Amino acid sequence: MAARHRQRHRPRRAASAGFTLVELMVVVIIASVLVAIAIPSYIDKVRKSRRTEAKTALLDLAGREERYYNTNNAYTNLPANLGYGAGVFPLNVGSGYYQVTVAAPAPAAGNPPTYTITATPLGDQIKDAQCQQFQLTNSGLQTSAPNLTACWQ
Repeated sequence: MAARHRQRHRPRRAASAGFTLVELMVVVIIASVLVAIAIPSYIDKVRKSRRTEAKTALLDLAGREERYYNTNNAYTNLPANLGYGAGVFPLNVGSGYYQVTVAAPAPAAGNPPTYTITATPLGDQIKDAQCQQFQLTNSGLQTSAPNLTACWQ
């Protein structure tokens, strides 16, 4: 009975209350790896989504150019003639991540009028290495540099 009595009075170890430093460091390392992978991927997706603003602006301007042509039998490079108010090109479009210009040169004798609308990135969008420029012409030709497939999809 004395042996039992001694076991009852042994000091008990305190229950573990919390995490050890090693456990916390493992969690921090795992979180860091996930963040290192997720943030660049997220930024890339955001840049890709901004391309839509450039394409939309170019297609909108092309439609306005065609309406202007139907009335005036010529294309224009003045924003006021296209419904954008006073000013000159280049104009910032969308959320300000692209700048558009319109080149509508006077046609040479015997040649039909033409235009080329160009969108170039601004700010953080310049880091979008796949799509540094979008172009659309009066013939409907869509080009981009350096990667046509990725940009106009």
